[in-house]
Amino acid sequence: MKRLTHIWFIALKDLKLFATDRGALFFFILFPFLFITLFTFMDIGATEDTRLQLHMVSQEAEGGLSYQIIDALESAGDWEIIVMDYDEAYQAVEDKEISGFVAFPADFTEGIMTGAGTELEVVTDAEATSRRAALYGLSQTIASRVGAQYVIANATIELLIEQGIIAPDDSAAIEQVIQPILAGQGGGEAFIEYRTEKVGEVEEESASNWVIPGYLVMFVFFGAAVGAETIVRERQNHTLERLLASSVRQEAILGGIFTGTAAKGLIQILLFWVVGILAFNLDLGPSPAAGIILSILTVIMSAAFAVMLATLVKTQRSAGSIAVLASLVLAPLGGCWWPLFILPQWMQALAKITPHGWATTGFNKLMLFGADFGAVVPEMLALVGFAVLFSAIAVWRFRTSAVE
Repeated sequence: MKRLTHIWFIALKDLKLFATDRGALFFFILFPFLFITLFTFMDIGATEDTRLQLHMVSQEAEGGLSYQIIDALESAGDWEIIVMDYDEAYQAVEDKEISGFVAFPADFTEGIMTGAGTELEVVTDAEATSRRAALYGLSQTIASRVGAQYVIANATIELLIEQGIIAPDDSAAIEQVIQPILAGQGGGEAFIEYRTEKVGEVEEESASNWVIPGYLVMFVFFGAAVGAETIVRERQNHTLERLLASSVRQEAILGGIFTGTAAKGLIQILLFWVVGILAFNLDLGPSPAAGIILSILTVIMSAAFAVMLATLVKTQRSAGSIAVLASLVLAPLGGCWWPLFILPQWMQALAKITPHGWATTGFNKLMLFGADFGAVVPEMLALVGFAVLFSAIAVWRFRTSAVE
C-alpha cells in the first residue's frame, strides 16, 4: 500500500509540473492540432470519383463470344472497359502503367461450343493486391455465368435430339441452337447481366479518419520520448537519489515515473478523440472499444519507451536528441504521415518492425476499412509485446544515480 502511495505522489508531482509548464502544454496539446488541421483541410488523398477502369484482351477472331462478353460489360456503364492487344497489355503491366488485365484465349468460343472447356488468364502486378482481387472476381463471375449458360444450351440440345427435331450429327443445327442461348438472343436471358442500386449519396472519405490516428500515434510517442529528458535531469540533479534516501523503493520510483508519463499520454489521446469527433467529424468505426484499447496500448508502449530511453543515455541533451530522432524516423516509417496501404509491399513489411506501424495499421483497419474488434487483435498483441520489451530493458537498466 505504501509503495502504491509513493507511485501516486511521484506521478502527481510530474503532472503538476506539466500543468504549470506553458511551453509543454502548447507542445503536447495545441501543436499537434495545428498539424491535424493543416493536413485535414488540405484533403490529401482525396480524388475525383471516377469509374473503375478494366483492361481486357481477346485473342480470338472478331465475332467470338469474348467480344459479346466485353460488349455486355461495357453496356453496364459502371466501369470503363479498355480493350488492348495481349503483348501491349503485358508490357504495360511490367512497366507498371496498368495494374492488370483479363485475357480471353484464342479458343474461347470453340471451347465453349464443343464443351472441351477453356480458361481465362488474369495477369496482374504482384503489388496490386486490390486490383488482383477485383480481376479474379470478375473472371470467376464470367466463368460461372458462361458455365450456367452452357448447361442450359446442352440440356436444350439433348431435349431437341430426344424429340427428333435435330439430328445428333447435325453440327450446323446444334450451333444454330447454342449460339443464341450463349449470346442471350431471342428473348432469352442476357449473357451477362449487371444490376446496380444506389442507396443514398456517396460520401467522400474524411481525411481526418487517417490523419488524426496517425498524428495521435506520432505525438503521443513524441511527447513521451521527449519526457525522457525530465527523467535524466532528475537523475543528474540527484532528485531520484533523494527519493531513494527517503525510504522510497526503486520500483516505486520507476512505477511513478512510468505512471506520470502514461497519464500525460492519456490526456493527449482524450483530447485527440474529443476534438476529432466534435470538430473533424471523426468516425471511430464499428468497434469504438477497439480504438480506445489501441489508444491506451499506444500510450503504455510510448511511456515504456520513454523510461527505457532515459535508462540508456547519460545526459539530458542526448536524451532529447535521440527522442527527436527516433520519433521523426519511426513516424513516417510506421505510417503516421501517410497510410501504409498505399506504399509498396517492402515498405509495409519494414513498418512491422516499428510499434507505429502496428498502431496505425490497427487504426486504419477500424476507421477506414470498417474492421471489427477481432481483426485488430494482432495489432494489440504487437503493442503489448513492444511495451513488455521496453519495460524489461527499462527495469534492467534503471538507476537513480548519475554515476555508473
